[in-house]
Amino acid sequence: MDTKFERLPLAQDLQWPDNRRIAVVFNLAYEMWTPGVTSGVGPMGNVLKDGLFDPNADSYGRYNAAQGIPRLANILERHGITGTLMTSGLVAEAFPEQLRAYADKGYDIVGHGLAQDMVFPTLSEADAERSILRSTALIEAATGQRPRGWISPRVTSSTRIQKMLADHGYLWHGDVLDQDLPYVQRFDQAEIMAIPMSVEFNDLPHAMRFGRTPRQFVDLFTQTLEGIKSQPAETIILDIFAHGHCYGRPAAAWAIDEIARVCKQDATLWLTTRSEIASYCTHAGQQAA
Repeated sequence: MDTKFERLPLAQDLQWPDNRRIAVVFNLAYEMWTPGVTSGVGPMGNVLKDGLFDPNADSYGRYNAAQGIPRLANILERHGITGTLMTSGLVAEAFPEQLRAYADKGYDIVGHGLAQDMVFPTLSEADAERSILRSTALIEAATGQRPRGWISPRVTSSTRIQKMLADHGYLWHGDVLDQDLPYVQRFDQAEIMAIPMSVEFNDLPHAMRFGRTPRQFVDLFTQTLEGIKSQPAETIILDIFAHGHCYGRPAAAWAIDEIARVCKQDATLWLTTRSEIASYCTHAGQQAA
């Protein structure tokens, strides 16, 4: 059952810094799976029957932290773009030095569940809280900083989970798709900022579900940006998602490089992170009375 909350919208005339209207966030999915569990997608397409462990899908997922994320991170760094690292707790446990290096470079390190297969609707309340607490502790131990934001596996949580995040000190989450702009959720004893995700630019469904090419991914973004600018001005957030085991590979990573180049050359865009958006909305006094 969902937990009730009071919704506090932001000011209707919200604009991003320097009167910009479009914020762009590069989200890198830095993921691992529970031992003995594999990614729900793999390059072969056909799922092994009877719940058999799939070594192919397991190896495919391991590419994420080993090769894909370093390549994607290097791309953003070449363009001087600060990215968001949606980080599984198990990644922080397995690769603490690598995660610490990203934190030291200024990446927005965001809690992303203990493991990618631990999707909240499948967990008991106790296991859900364990995922939050252990993920938070592992990230803090690796980076020396407690994460301020959370994006759940599959971007899927309930208001019950969102209240739990607020109770444990999180300032924002990205587990909503119902608005264009952030809003505050006020529960009985705590509140948290909900910063909605946009869903159009995600490499996994683009490539794995629809079978479209990296060039189409680039074209989808550039044509969308052109179309948005042709419409009456609105303040919005555009998310770009790249998974290390999907578009972190050489055959597709160039598409993220090209999109990053387009964004960096466009002074009308605010290239930012969700933590920066949360801070801006809070400290600039943008919340409606």
